[in-house]
Amino acid sequence: MKMPTLEQFRKNRSVLFWTLHAAGWTAYGITQYVGALFYEKPASYARVWLVASLAGFVLSAPMRYIYRQLWGRAPRIIIVGVLLTCYVTALALRVVINLSYIEFVAPDWQMQTRFEIFGGALSTAYLLLCWSVLYFGIKFYESKRQQEEAMLKAVALAQEAQLKMLRYQLNPHFLFNTLNAISTLILDNQNRKANHAVARLSDFLRYTLDQDPMKKVTLRQEIEALDLYLGTERLRFGERLKLEYAIEEPALEALVPSLLLQPLLENSLKYAVSAREQGGLVRIEGRTREGLLELSVIDDGPGLPDGPPTGDRRGVGLANTRERLKVLYGENCRFAALNTHPGLRVDMALPLETAPPEERSLQRNLSARRSGGVHV
Repeated sequence: MKMPTLEQFRKNRSVLFWTLHAAGWTAYGITQYVGALFYEKPASYARVWLVASLAGFVLSAPMRYIYRQLWGRAPRIIIVGVLLTCYVTALALRVVINLSYIEFVAPDWQMQTRFEIFGGALSTAYLLLCWSVLYFGIKFYESKRQQEEAMLKAVALAQEAQLKMLRYQLNPHFLFNTLNAISTLILDNQNRKANHAVARLSDFLRYTLDQDPMKKVTLRQEIEALDLYLGTERLRFGERLKLEYAIEEPALEALVPSLLLQPLLENSLKYAVSAREQGGLVRIEGRTREGLLELSVIDDGPGLPDGPPTGDRRGVGLANTRERLKVLYGENCRFAALNTHPGLRVDMALPLETAPPEERSLQRNLSARRSGGVHV
């Protein structure tokens, strides 16, 4: 039988309470017994503290259910309720202890008044007050932990929703641009190219729909996704599109957010290739340095205009990518877009993460079967 973990034990409130409750009263009985031996009490005195421990275990247990009703009330109500509960329980416990003392230790003892049966109630009430402080302390600690866990879960869900929104924001822009390109091919009676473009578009959209926006992929897979995207764009631009890869082999196994490079590449194609009759060059670089994965997308186009952002597609793609990295990595990443006169250089640096070896091997096998591998 598998033993429960510490976390499972902590989350089972009933098991936690009864375990601590039993341990506390057991410790009380042991300390009283040791004290009796130290003060050379008669052997029959052990029976008294055995009864006291059992009675304390039974009589203090209902305090848990009373305190459940007090939890969340005004502080003064809680204080009054705790003091009253402790004192009433202490009176009942002292009756049991005093009667057992008479029974086992001093059978000839005669009480002068009926109230002597409650003797020692204040010291016992102090003991139960300590029990109460521990109960409320543990309950408060567990409540705070639950609130923190709920807050962390809410933050994680909000972060996931934000990342999905940012990822899915890219698809309409890409789809509209690609459909316009296919429409142009059809109007130019380039039906074969248009058919090929539709097929590559279908492959790329299938890839984007299959990928979980929260899941990271290897840079090798990311380049393969870009090749699916570029299959359509190459039909559109032909020799006008010049593409270079300069990616180190270790960087190919690093993990990146899926479709991280696509909006940056789309920007470069639109402004450095499509807008110029002679076309342009786009270069993708990747390297690992000191625990970081450094990526760059470089083109020889006009770069960013001077002045504040204009809100065009280039600004949307850059802002989207910057925001995705910020949500995922916080302050542990860098993102910069710099004019190189001519051209634009987008540099990114994010924490270096790699997939497990068996997963990397599986991905390479799938990649080889699907496309013959990535050539860089």
